[in-house]
Amino acid sequence: MKDLHAPYVSQLSFTIVPDMASPGAFDSAVKGVSGIMHMASPFVLSPTNNETDLLQPAIQITLSVLNSAAAPDTTVRRVVLTSSFASILDMAQGYRPGYTYTSADWNPMTYAEAAVADGPTAYCASKKLAEEAAWAFMAEKKPAFELSAICPPWIFGPALGPIASLTHLNESTEAIYKLLNAESVPAVEFAGFADVRDVAVAHLRAYERPEAAGRRFLVGSHFDYQTAADVIRARLPELRERVPEGTPGAGLTADVYQVDGSEAARVLGVEYTKLEDTMKDTVGGLLEAEKRLGVEVK
Repeated sequence: MKDLHAPYVSQLSFTIVPDMASPGAFDSAVKGVSGIMHMASPFVLSPTNNETDLLQPAIQITLSVLNSAAAPDTTVRRVVLTSSFASILDMAQGYRPGYTYTSADWNPMTYAEAAVADGPTAYCASKKLAEEAAWAFMAEKKPAFELSAICPPWIFGPALGPIASLTHLNESTEAIYKLLNAESVPAVEFAGFADVRDVAVAHLRAYERPEAAGRRFLVGSHFDYQTAADVIRARLPELRERVPEGTPGAGLTADVYQVDGSEAARVLGVEYTKLEDTMKDTVGGLLEAEKRLGVEVK
């Protein structure tokens, strides 16, 4: 982290938290702090136990942060929670053509249902249950600080530093890397995306702006793999042989739900990066990594 933020290293400090879910885990970390951005949550798509690997850590870590922030001697004014579109999406509805999700929607899955669900469904539920626990904490405890939540779908864009391995990518970057060598255009999984730089701005503005207090924001816009393939083939023509053509233009007319991120644009001033620019920067980083790591391209 120091290397990645070298110009600002004098402004950085670190506190090691051995067990984030333990009571009082963040007590020392929050001293003298005016704002918290809580981003850590388990991301396991093949858990051995949904409750111990996903649900309980997601909920308890969030509550641990909030409890520490609510201590009488703290100076915390605002907590920004990194939630997810998974907290909004009703997976049981499938593609739900004609429907538009907004920040007013909630994933309806209960804890009991999530405990016995498949891994990806349990992960989505863990994000919802953690955010739900945060809002319940605010309603019950009424702490001195305010809470905002950011709910992005797929997050694409350039990596913060050089990609160290193409076999251990984060889930969203891996999804785009797989597209580069796919035999066909994949079906839609989550029909929304946000550029990582837009998500960063949303977090900052949610901390800075008074009008963001007590609100959750869906940060993102439409995504489908066909349109991603279209823009990659158009912006990076050298990849035409590696990216499937599919049915150009069909992604924008597919029967799938839409996502409405206009509230984040209006309240937080987020100016959404176009998919073509996000894909160009995402793929550009992957191509640079291939060359640097000596990856043989098929």
